[in-house]
Amino acid sequence: MNEREFNLSTWAVTHRSMVLFLILATLLTGVFSYLRLGRAEDPIFNVPMMTASMVWPGATTREVQDQVMNRLERKLRELEGYDFIKTFSRPGYGALSLRMSGRMTKARLDETWYQARKKINDARQEFPEGVLGPFFNDEYNDVYLSLHALHGDGLSLTELRELAEGVQREIQSIAEVNKVHVLGTQPEKIFVEISSRKLAGLGISPQTLIDTLKRQNQLNPSGFAETPGDRLFMRVDGVARDATDIGEIPIEAGGHLLRLKDIAEIKPGYEDPPSFVIRHNARQVVVIAITMNRHANILDLGQRIDARMASIQAGLPAGVTLEKYADQPRVVAESIWEFEKSFLEALAIVLAVSFFALGRGAGIVVAASVPLVLGMVLVVMHAFDWNLDRISLGSLIIALGLLVDDAIIAVEMMVVKMEQGWERERAASFAYTSTAFPMLTGTLVTVAGFLPVGFAQSIAGEYACGIFWIVGVALLASWLVAVLFTPYLGVLLLPKIKPGATHADPHASPLHDRLRRLLDLCLTHRKKILLATLLLFLAAGAGMGQVQQQFFPTAARPELLVELRLKEGSSMAATEALVFRMENILKNTPDIPYFTAYLGAGSPRFYLSLEPELPNPGYAQFVLMTTGSEARERIRTELMALFDKEEAFPEARGRVTRLEFGPPVGFPVQFRVIGPDPGEVKRIAARVRDQVRASPLVRDTQLNWNDQVRVQKIRVDQEKARQLGIASTDVSNALQLLFSGVPVAQLRHGETLTEVVVRAEAAERQAIDQLEDLPLPARSGDLVPLSHLAAIEPGFEEPVLWRWNRAMAVSVRADVIDGVQAPHATERIWPTLQAIRDSLPPGYRIEQGGAIEESEKANRALFALFPVMFLVMLFFLMMQLQSFSRMGMVFLTAPLGLIGVVPALLLFQAPFGFVALLGVIALGGMIMRNSVILVDQIQHEIEAGLDPWRAIIEATVRRARPVILTAAAAILAMIPLTRSIFWGPMAISIMGGLVVATALTLVFLPALYAAWFGVKRQE
Repeated sequence: MNEREFNLSTWAVTHRSMVLFLILATLLTGVFSYLRLGRAEDPIFNVPMMTASMVWPGATTREVQDQVMNRLERKLRELEGYDFIKTFSRPGYGALSLRMSGRMTKARLDETWYQARKKINDARQEFPEGVLGPFFNDEYNDVYLSLHALHGDGLSLTELRELAEGVQREIQSIAEVNKVHVLGTQPEKIFVEISSRKLAGLGISPQTLIDTLKRQNQLNPSGFAETPGDRLFMRVDGVARDATDIGEIPIEAGGHLLRLKDIAEIKPGYEDPPSFVIRHNARQVVVIAITMNRHANILDLGQRIDARMASIQAGLPAGVTLEKYADQPRVVAESIWEFEKSFLEALAIVLAVSFFALGRGAGIVVAASVPLVLGMVLVVMHAFDWNLDRISLGSLIIALGLLVDDAIIAVEMMVVKMEQGWERERAASFAYTSTAFPMLTGTLVTVAGFLPVGFAQSIAGEYACGIFWIVGVALLASWLVAVLFTPYLGVLLLPKIKPGATHADPHASPLHDRLRRLLDLCLTHRKKILLATLLLFLAAGAGMGQVQQQFFPTAARPELLVELRLKEGSSMAATEALVFRMENILKNTPDIPYFTAYLGAGSPRFYLSLEPELPNPGYAQFVLMTTGSEARERIRTELMALFDKEEAFPEARGRVTRLEFGPPVGFPVQFRVIGPDPGEVKRIAARVRDQVRASPLVRDTQLNWNDQVRVQKIRVDQEKARQLGIASTDVSNALQLLFSGVPVAQLRHGETLTEVVVRAEAAERQAIDQLEDLPLPARSGDLVPLSHLAAIEPGFEEPVLWRWNRAMAVSVRADVIDGVQAPHATERIWPTLQAIRDSLPPGYRIEQGGAIEESEKANRALFALFPVMFLVMLFFLMMQLQSFSRMGMVFLTAPLGLIGVVPALLLFQAPFGFVALLGVIALGGMIMRNSVILVDQIQHEIEAGLDPWRAIIEATVRRARPVILTAAAAILAMIPLTRSIFWGPMAISIMGGLVVATALTLVFLPALYAAWFGVKRQE
C-alpha cells in the first residue's frame, strides 16, 4: 500500500491517548445505554388487524349477511393492500375481520384504519333501519401489561364496578400507563316483570305500556326565556330516578289509572342473560386491565403499579381483594434473565476458544473486542429505542459467535508478523493493509445474508426484523473494533516474541505440512472432490423433504388455554353450566395455582400472539396457570384425554393449547372450502373433514360451521290480523316482551345509564310449549290467542354464515398430534384431497389455511427480497474481487452449507421453520465471507510470486487457523441457543452448516479454484 494512503490501524497505534478515550467512552456509554434500554418479552410490531361488529335485533342470519355484511364487504374491497376480509353473521349480529397485507408503519396503519372507517361509515348509509353500530376495534397492538381480579364476599357487581372504577382512576394517574379498562362488568337493568295474560286481561297492549314508559323518561327541551339580562332555562321535573319511581308511573287500563307496581313486579338486576362473564378461581370477578405506553420500561412501570396496587388494597373494604393473575413484567424479567444467562454462557465459550487457541495475550486482545462491540451495539439500540427482547437478545447471541472473527484474523496476522521479526507497530498496521478490506467485504456479505428478514413485507418479517439490524450493527462494529481498537490493544498486550523464534516460519509445523499434502491431493483429484460435493448437496436437498416444516414454535410459558365450544345457537346458560363443571375439575387438579374463565368471548390479550375469540354465547375459554413446563404438559395430556372420552363434556368440543410464538394462526391445520351456495359448500366440507380425519397426523377434526339450529316460525295470517286490529309489529312486541324483554327507557344517574326492560314473568318466559296460547288484545278489547291468527311451525335455519373475501366459506380445521408440525401435516394431507378437488363444481375451490398459509406468506415475503440480497452480495464481492470469474466462483459456495444443515436437523429431530430459514439464508453469507478472504489471500500469494498451484496451497494453509478458529467460535457460541424452543432450530442449522462449510472452505474451495481457473502443477 502507498504510504500516503490512510491506514486506520497505523493511526490507532500512533494516537494512543485518543484511542484509549474512545475505548472508555464506548464502554461507559454502552453501560449507560444498557441500563436505560426498555425490556419486553417480544419485539414491538404493528398487528394489521381490525374488527367491526354490528347488531340488528330481530334479523335472521341471512338478513344480517345480505343487508349488512355484504354492503361492508363490497366497500372494504376498495381498500388497497388488504390480505383478507373475513365476516360472520349470526341472528341479530354480524362481525368482520379485516387484515392488511405485509408490514406497515404505525402511521400508515393508522391512515389505513381511518380509510376503512370512512368506507364503513359510507356503507352505513345503506343499512336497514334498526342496525346498531358499527363498533370498531383497531387496537390489536395493545397487550395488557397486567390483569387484576377484584372480588369481595357479599358485594354486588355494582359495588365491585364502583370500586374498580376507583382503582382505574388511581392507576391512570401513573406516568407511562396508557389505558386502564374495567372488564367483566354487567350492565345494570331495572326489570318490569308482568304476566302477559294479566296485561291482556287489563286490555293493555304491550306497545301502550312501552310508549308510556318511554314518554316518562324521555329528555325533551322545555325552552328558555330570553330576558334583558340573561337567558332563563326551563326545567321540568318528574323524571324517574330509580325502581321506586318506575313503580309509581300511572298506566291507563279500562278507563282507570293504575300504578305500574300494582300490575308488575319492579326489581333491579343485571343484563340477563349476560353477554360476557369473567370468573377467577370459580368466582365471578371484575378485572382491571392495564396497558402501557409503547416505549415505556415495563420492569420499572410494573414495580410502580405494584406499589400503587398495594396502597389501594390497604384502603379497600374488608373482604375485598385485588389479585394479579397476569403479570407481564414478571414474565419479561424471567425471559430476559434466561436470555442473559445464555448470552453469558456464549460469551464464556467464545472467550475460552480465544484463550485456548491463541494463548493468554492474544486471547485477552480478542476478548476485549467483545465488550467494545457490545457497547457500540447497545448505544445504537438506545438511540433507536430498540428494546431488549426475545429477538434482540437472540440476535446478540448469534452475533457473538461472529463478532470475534475480525478480531481473531487481525490478532492472528499480528502474531504471525511478529513471529517473523516485525516491529509491533508495523505488525499491527499490516493487518489493515492486508486483510481490512477483505474482512469488510466479508462482513458486508454476511450482513447482506440477513437482509431479507430486515425488509420482508410480512407480519413475521416485522416480528423478526431485529435480527438483521442487531446482527448487522454488531458485525460492522466488530470490523471497526478489529481495525481500530484491536491493533492498539495488541501493541499493549501481546507478549514479546522470543529472539530465538523471531524468524521462524509459523506455518512450517508438521501439522501444516500434513495439511499441504492433503491439499495437494485435493487439487490433484479435484474432479472427484467436486463430484462428491455435488452428490452430497443433492442428497441434502433430497433429505430436506424428511425434515418437518414449521411456522413458529410453541412458547415455553406455563399457561394453558382450554376452550369449550358448544354448537352454534347454544345459550349462555348452557355455557355457564359447562364452565361450572370444568371449574370443579380444575379446583381438584394439582399444579394449577389459579385459573380464569371467560364466558361469551375469549381472553383479553395478555400475550402478543393471542387472537381473542369474537363474542359467542356458546363459547368459553379458560386460562390455566401451571407451575412449570412439566406440570403444563402433564395437565394438558390429562385434559385432552378427558375431552377425548366425551363423557365429562359430551355436548361440547374441548380444546387444550399452549401459547404460540409469532403471528396467531388459530387451528394449525385448516382447509377452506369456498363457493357460492352454502349447502353445497357444507357438503364439500363434510367430505374434506372425513378425509382429513382419516389422517393419523391430526386430531379433533371439525368444521367451523355446524348444522342448522331450530327456530319457531310465526306465520301471521294478515287478513285475520287486520280484521282483529292486530299488526305483525304487535305480535313481535308481544313475543319480545314475553321472552327477551323490551328496553323502554334509561335512568340517568351521574355517568351511569340504567336500562328499564319490560318482560314477562319468569314462569311465562320458560313456557315455550304454551306459545300458541299467548293472548293478544284485539281492537274490540277481547283477548285473542296467538294460534287464532298465526300458524306456529318449527323450522331450521343457519346459525352462522362465514364468508372469506365475499365468498361463502367453511373451514375444516384440526390440531396436530404431538411431535408433528402443522405445515408437515398439511403437506401430507393435501394430496389426499386431490380426488375431492378434481370433482368440485365450477365456482368452488379448496384452499390451505392455518400455519402453512401464514408460513408461505412469510416465506414469499423473504423470497421476494432474494434478488436484492443477491445483487447486494454480488456488488460487494465484485468490489473486492474485481473479477466476474472469481465473483461467480465465490457466489456458488453460498448454498453448500445445506450439506450440513439437513443432517443436523435430522439428527436432533428439529423442525425447519421461519427462524431456521433465516439462519440458512444468513449461513450463505457466512460461507462467502470465508471464501472471499481465502480467494483474496490466493491472489496475494500469486502476486507475491508463487505459482498458482503453490499459491492455492499456501493461501489455504495460512487461512486455515483463522477459518477454524472463527468457525469454532461461531459454532460453539450457538450451543446455549440450542436449548431455546424459539432459536434452537436456527442454532442447529447454523452449527451444522458451519461445520461442513469450514471443511468445504479448506478442501472444496481450493479444488474448485483449481478447476475453475484450470490451475496445473508446476514441474
